[in-house]
Amino acid sequence: QVQIVESGGGLVQPGGSLRLSCVASGITFNTYAMNWHRQAPGMERELVAAISAGGTTKYLDSVKGRFTISRDNAKNTVYLQMNSLKPEDTAVYYCNAKRIAALITTDSWGQGIQVTVAA
Repeated sequence: QVQIVESGGGLVQPGGSLRLSCVASGITFNTYAMNWHRQAPGMERELVAAISAGGTTKYLDSVKGRFTISRDNAKNTVYLQMNSLKPEDTAVYYCNAKRIAALITTDSWGQGIQVTVAA
């Protein structure tokens, strides 16, 4: 059974930092792309950062230079380091494990974790 569990969210002041962690179990972690999405109230969910099985990264334009995604395959964990946080980064952040193999897509999600940026 696949389990995706996020941690590290909370309340932080503008300009501050947080590091989100996501532990995945029940999958062959090093074969999955790992993604962080977020959803603010009244907004659609958006992809914030992604890291491929091979380590290639990509970012939402608004977080480039501030957020860093990384993975530790030995710990089945992906991280999102968030620096210089802004109020508009406030959202529920979701971790996602995704793999496409032999035309079959496997897509698993965590329950989400709140990040609030406020003075």
